[in-house]
Order: sequence, then C-alpha cells, then structure tokens
Amino acid sequence: MRKIILFLLAILLGVIILSLLIGSVRIPPEEILKVLFGASTNDNYRRIIVEVRLPRILMGVFVGASLSISGAVVQAIFRNPMGDPYILGISSGAAVGAVLALALFPGLLSISLFAFLGGLLAVFIVYEIAKTNGRVPIDTLLLSGIAVGSFLSAITSVIMYLTGNYHNAISWLLGSLRNPSWSDVTVMLFVSLFGSLSIYFFSRELNAMLLGEETAVYVGIDPEKLKKLIMGLVALLTAISVSFTGIIGFVGLVVPHMMRRVVGPDHTILLPSSLLFGSTLMVLSDLLARNIIEAEIPIGVITAMFGAPFFIYLLKRGRF
Repeated sequence: MRKIILFLLAILLGVIILSLLIGSVRIPPEEILKVLFGASTNDNYRRIIVEVRLPRILMGVFVGASLSISGAVVQAIFRNPMGDPYILGISSGAAVGAVLALALFPGLLSISLFAFLGGLLAVFIVYEIAKTNGRVPIDTLLLSGIAVGSFLSAITSVIMYLTGNYHNAISWLLGSLRNPSWSDVTVMLFVSLFGSLSIYFFSRELNAMLLGEETAVYVGIDPEKLKKLIMGLVALLTAISVSFTGIIGFVGLVVPHMMRRVVGPDHTILLPSSLLFGSTLMVLSDLLARNIIEAEIPIGVITAMFGAPFFIYLLKRGRF
C-alpha cells in the first residue's frame, strides 16, 4: 500500500510542477522555485504564480480529491461501478442551490450553503423515488438519478436565463477552475479534508457492504443508516465543489473504477489512491483545458471527453 500511495503522490507532484511551468506566459523553472521560496524579485512572475496558477492548481487538487472519493464511496454503498455524484443528480442539485444563492444572496457562505442544501435535497429525492418496499434497487436508483439530474439541470438553465447571467451559466454547466481566490482554496481544503477523513473512517464498513447488506447486518452494521450518513458526506463534498467550480462530470465515475482495477476493492487503500489519482487527473485536465488551444476550454468538456466513452464501455461490458 505504501509504495502505491508514494507512487501516486509522486505523479501528482510531477503534474503540479508541470502545471506551474506551462501556461500562456513562459516562466523559467528557476524563477518558479524563487517565487515558491519567497526569493523572487520579479513581481510579474510572482503574481502569475501566487495569484493565478497556484490557487487554480490547488483548487483542482481538492475538487478532484472530493469528487473521486465521493464516486468511490457511492459505488461501494450501492455495489455498482456506474454510481457517482454526477449520475445520481447530486451535482445538478448543488448547481441549482448555488445559482439560486448567486441570484438572491451572493456571497461565499451563502453559495456554499445553498449548494450543500441543493445537493442534499437531490439525494433525498432520488433515494425516495428509487425506494421500493424499504429497499433501493440499484438500476432504479441510477435511472432516478439521471432523470432528476436532467430535470435539475434544466432548472439551473432557467434560473440563469431569467437572471440574464449567461457567462456564469456556461461556467456552471460546463465547469471551470478559473480565478479561484485563496479564501476559496482554504474553504475547499477544509471541506475536502473533513469529508475525506470522515469517509475513510468507514472503510471497513464499506468493505462489508461489498459482500451484501445481509452480511453487513450480520457483522453489526445498519446499512440504511450507513447509506444516509455516507450520502450526507458525499453531498457535502460534491456541493462545495460545485459551488466553486460548477458541474464537472465523470471524474467520480472513472477514477474509482480505474483504481479498483489497480489496487483492488479494499477501501483502506482504494479511497486514498482514488483521492490522489483524482487530484492528478483534475490538475492534468485543467492543464489541457487552458493550453490545447488559445482560448480556454471548460474543464467539464475535457473530463466528459474521456468520461463519456468510459461510461459507454461499462454499458457494453454489461456492468449496469
């Protein structure tokens, strides 16, 4: 486990360094080191790195970690590799809450709070629609999530249209890491840390859930209580991510499934490995988004370009 974690951490650090180096302005590696250690005398380089690139990279790290670990835990709870916050409608619910707050009560705290409430409400609606005789069939849950998510996305578009905020509409619907402040990064850091550690605390319970709810009950676990608690944490991680970056789909679907093939289903290693690889993938996607062409591509487009084909692959393999 330690070797895998160190390897993934090394890859993440390498991608972060690469992202600091590459951009519209060419900055020599020695100048980046000087800025990071507070020894640079070039104010332009310092502003580009400290006020633009570094906050954006760190936001990508924390959002990627939050979405990936959320996807891993959703797939474990419902024992299906196609579950993730985007497909279950959590991202769309958080987006509705965020744009409502943006229109009515603009401010960091209100946007994050409304996004969390929207994500939590979406979870509740999807869960209640899918529930049959006290149980939640996996196929019904996924279909309910897709339907509710599509409906909530339409509501988001209507709100943006009525408020006339078209630029933000594109940002919310396609996702972007553009221009995060250090206060945004700090909030995302604490939310990601709290949510990830809380979920990791239930690693053994998640392993038991993989064997079936009957087995989980036999070893003293209340499956329904665990589902509600875990989904609350997932709603928190997803909603705060959406409040800062908009909807970025497929990360929570692809990353856990890929890492499960590498490290296996044990969540004591799957969760941290998914977290690190998700962070790496998000930073790399953002690097591509801002450097493929002269104009910046929304990061949600990049993640969808590799995520959607992977979704189709799972369908063709009959993993639904």
